[in-house]
Amino acid sequence: MSQQTPVARVIPAWHEWLQRWPTPNDLASASPAEVLRAWDRMGYPRRALRLLECAQIIRDEWAGEVPRERADLLSLPGIGPYTADAILAFAYQRRSVVLDTNIRRVLARWHGAALPPPSPRKFELARADAFVPADDEHAAEWNAAIMEFGALVCTAKSPTCDTCPVNKMCGWFQAGHPEDEFAQTRTTQKWEGTNRQARGAIMGVLRSAPEALLVRELHAQSKLGEHRFDRAMVSLLEDGLITEESGRISLPH
Repeated sequence: MSQQTPVARVIPAWHEWLQRWPTPNDLASASPAEVLRAWDRMGYPRRALRLLECAQIIRDEWAGEVPRERADLLSLPGIGPYTADAILAFAYQRRSVVLDTNIRRVLARWHGAALPPPSPRKFELARADAFVPADDEHAAEWNAAIMEFGALVCTAKSPTCDTCPVNKMCGWFQAGHPEDEFAQTRTTQKWEGTNRQARGAIMGVLRSAPEALLVRELHAQSKLGEHRFDRAMVSLLEDGLITEESGRISLPH
């Protein structure tokens, strides 16, 4: 849920989700429409369907228990290296390298850079791996501690460098806070006018609709121009996020 979505928006949905589906087996019995409605406005709703597929495989192939080995986790829908490593560290207290945004930033500054590259690079993983303790318990603690340190102290925009307990060992602080070398290559994701926005408008209408809608009804309620509506509809159908039956559109059953 917190991939590409701020934690503040995730927490309420996460609590409601776990109350409704506390185990993979509970979630596995839900319908795609139920899951997409519960996902609400968190964005990138394909994640919700991958989570449902993941729960079904865990129920059918893993007796309802989330796997404990990295390779097995990576075989599940929607689980990539970061999520697999986070599960190992925080669910099972196993050694892994959880290379999240905060940890990447802390390590970049430790080595003298203002911020890490726009997207993760191999050298960052090798660098982090050298810092993570060898034993499981301390490795899990390290991941949690550095992640929290980056969220509260070594923040992206307003780091509290003067009171930071490790500023004497921080390469960026000692170098006088040099500028971000990747500043020109960083881009902010747009929302207004994007296909993501159009898709979200259509999904919002369908989540609140008591029954399937005719295409013209959905078009009118989405308040989108014809070109944007058609483009978004095609991509939603391709992704399996909506279905069409007899000219009516609904969330997948």
